[in-house]
Amino acid sequence: MRLYSLRFLSVSLLLLASVISTQAQIFDASVKRVLFLGNSITYAAGYVQAIEAYHKAHFPEHKIEFINAGLPSETVSGLSEEGHADGRFPRPDLHERLDRVLFQTQADVVFASYGMNDGIYLPLDSARFKKFKEGVEWLHAQIEARGSKIIHITPSPYDETKGKKLGYAQVLDQYSNWLLQHSNWEVIDVHFPMKNYQIEQQKTDPQFALANDGVHPGELGHWLMAQQILHYLGQKDILSAHSIIETLPKSIKNPTAYVQLIAKRHNLMKDAWLTSIGHKRPEMKKGLPLLEALQLSVEIDQQIDSLRVP
Repeated sequence: MRLYSLRFLSVSLLLLASVISTQAQIFDASVKRVLFLGNSITYAAGYVQAIEAYHKAHFPEHKIEFINAGLPSETVSGLSEEGHADGRFPRPDLHERLDRVLFQTQADVVFASYGMNDGIYLPLDSARFKKFKEGVEWLHAQIEARGSKIIHITPSPYDETKGKKLGYAQVLDQYSNWLLQHSNWEVIDVHFPMKNYQIEQQKTDPQFALANDGVHPGELGHWLMAQQILHYLGQKDILSAHSIIETLPKSIKNPTAYVQLIAKRHNLMKDAWLTSIGHKRPEMKKGLPLLEALQLSVEIDQQIDSLRVP
């Protein structure tokens, strides 16, 4: 009987260890706020919402505020092409607002995704490349100087068959390779996994596209981004899932409604944060005052929590 009990205990401990290893925490327990910086792809929020939904579903005891401060058209290089937005306004420059972003958000971890706009859709050029490098290095230093952790994300690929800007795919290849060469930085590569996926799909379907305009990934593209980020953060089984819905535990009784509520709360807060922080890009939706938005977000959070089986 004693031998059987010991064997049972050993098997139980092994099973428990297996569960723990597959559910390794994504963020340190000290992390309270996670900030996403970037351009319109980050503002679109699909990949950010998937990460938030995954974390909240699997680690409900670890309360984190996910803050999206992505701003459409923005660069970290400070460049803007002639006639951008049909001449209505130049591209916004992260340099103008970063101090306010970091002061207001007080983020513990910052994900930064730049590059798509930074070459201003022209062929590879050493001067433009230099401005991108300088901007990223400045951003890295600014965040580290405040005691926060920065994780860079390579830009998603540009599809020249859809976007028609010949040579720009190579620009983003070079920008991504440069980021990945920083062995002393934390860099997550979404660029080449997405590019390789697209190439494979186009072998059988030449019309396949992750971004119908060559720039902005659709739902699948955002999921591929989220997969690579979650995989980098220790979620090793994530690459086999076809959507965020597939990854949610059985404790979520209505996965579709759950993801929709995460998106509703996220979209409410991203506009509130952008409006509170301030920026120079016109034609943006005005968000609610931050305190009002936070109050509404608490109500949505209660609805989200109600979808978890006790």
